[in-house]
Amino acid sequence: MTAPEITQYKVALAFEDGVTRFIDCAEDETIADAAYQAKINIPFDCRDGACGTCKAFCDAGDFEEGDYVDDALSADEAADGYILACQTKPLTDMVVHIASTSEMAKTGTQTFEGEIVDLTRLGSSIYRLGVKVDNNEALNFLAGQYVNITVPGSEDHRSYSFSSDVSDDVATFLIKHTPSGLMSTYLDEQAKVGDRLKLEGPVGSFFLREPLDPILLLAGGTGLAPIMAILEKLSRDEKLDVPVRLIYGATFADELVELERLDGFKDTLPDFDYTTVLADPEAEHERKGYVTDHMDASEHLHDGEADVYLCGPPPMVEAVRTYLDAQATPPRNFYFEKFNPTVPSAPKESQEV
Repeated sequence: MTAPEITQYKVALAFEDGVTRFIDCAEDETIADAAYQAKINIPFDCRDGACGTCKAFCDAGDFEEGDYVDDALSADEAADGYILACQTKPLTDMVVHIASTSEMAKTGTQTFEGEIVDLTRLGSSIYRLGVKVDNNEALNFLAGQYVNITVPGSEDHRSYSFSSDVSDDVATFLIKHTPSGLMSTYLDEQAKVGDRLKLEGPVGSFFLREPLDPILLLAGGTGLAPIMAILEKLSRDEKLDVPVRLIYGATFADELVELERLDGFKDTLPDFDYTTVLADPEAEHERKGYVTDHMDASEHLHDGEADVYLCGPPPMVEAVRTYLDAQATPPRNFYFEKFNPTVPSAPKESQEV
């Protein structure tokens, strides 16, 4: 008799410094053992479910919790989603938050190289960059995360969120054109299909959580990129049964991009719709102002039951935060990533509130 085939699952280890490492974990293997095999030193001590050193938080996925004592993991903690990595065995792919930095775990981001296969100017101020990564099968990321791309001819990098799905053959990014910006200058004057790029990542704590509640997506400018990746992920979820809404804001009409692709999600998602908003008061557009001007407490926020995801510049993030805090029932989960498109070297900031 042949031995039954053992199922392998993908477990994303999300560290406190934003670095994410993916490991393969067999159905009969604990997360701690799989991490050890991958030479990633996540915290653990006793291996018996007795000390609680390896306590982590499961953000997505199903698992067998194993045996442990109450002193290591209380019933309330387990009900809230906490696990012990030395006892937990996956039943599906998982996302697990590790209470440590990647440096402490003696790991870090991965480096990839790839070739530009698409360089398209969308409107007057946005590039769509497509990169075919050499070992694409090893490029794993959570929908919403970003990579650092080294600008050819320099030692500097710029951070860009994936706008593609992890299963796509080509990784795509939306890049705001910034006059005199290092990456913008390269794209304007030198870049061509066939050029080689170096990418490092994935990075970021802004990513799609398990979709159990209605979802509101908010995008400002090229903040649409990670939102597109999230929509791609949702469109592959055969069990998705919650409404998804997007409010997409820009300043000028030609900064609204990828609208045909957004229309396509109406066919691939069971309950999806989106609206666009322009801040330019002179624009001939149905909706003007800011995304908060067109947010409905019932349709979009579901009276506080919705999960809200936002990617945009700092003023937009602060305006939305103020708006949500003023609601009678603020959303329980608000995830955001803010960036400053006028300061290309500024780091991204991902937060959950």
